[in-house]
Amino acid sequence: MTTGTGAAEAVGRGLSVTDVTYHLEGTAILGGLVFTAPAGRVTALLGPNGAGKSTLLSVLAGATKPASGTVRFDDTDLLALRRRDRARLVALVEQDASTDLPLTGRAVAALGRTPHEHVLGGGDPAALDVVEQSLADAGATPFADRELPTLSGGERQRVLLARALAQQPRLLLLDEPMNHLDIAAQLDVLALLSRLAEAGATVVAALHDLALAAAHADHVVVMAHGEVVAEGATEETLTPELVHDVYGVRAAWTTNPITGKRLLAIG
Repeated sequence: MTTGTGAAEAVGRGLSVTDVTYHLEGTAILGGLVFTAPAGRVTALLGPNGAGKSTLLSVLAGATKPASGTVRFDDTDLLALRRRDRARLVALVEQDASTDLPLTGRAVAALGRTPHEHVLGGGDPAALDVVEQSLADAGATPFADRELPTLSGGERQRVLLARALAQQPRLLLLDEPMNHLDIAAQLDVLALLSRLAEAGATVVAALHDLALAAAHADHVVVMAHGEVVAEGATEETLTPELVHDVYGVRAAWTTNPITGKRLLAIG
């Protein structure tokens, strides 16, 4: 486990969501969601546009209050936690978070240490080492001294990932983390998520690319129209029938000729 990640020392049970609902202006956005995300695994949150993935992640992170339901992580009721306590446990990498403030990449990553400081500020002796390691883990060190508004979308995404890593979360939530990243960077981030999970963290990532999710996730939660339609081990759950029903495309499991691993072909 790297210094910057700080995953749990022992693998717990992970995330458990029960009967979570959310309404916006009288419209049901999330309807009675029930699913789990095991600790020590990468869970891909899948579904077409408008399925409710981003809203769900916002609820899990405590940024959006659900109309009903429970969200537990191991033995902790996440919805009952104070904001500061939740930030020590959970980190969210948003899809398109941006700012015009002239903060450097390093300063943005350092914001992830705020929950670990004393209430009056300071008192976080691990901050410098954790921030530098988080920047390195996220591949953001080369532009750590540049201001965020000057960075490309992919560079900004890596800085935001570094900020989340600096929180040393046990539950890491990511909303389309591959946005703006080239293929090599996508594979780097997916490898990092796997390492975090192996170190004991619970990782939940909303992914747009079904083939990438199938190749790199241990567990999947599939959503459609604000509901969970399937969850479980990746290959067992992403059947050709389910993919066709949810996405309207053909799919088949085969073998990747390069890696020798199982591959979900989409056509």
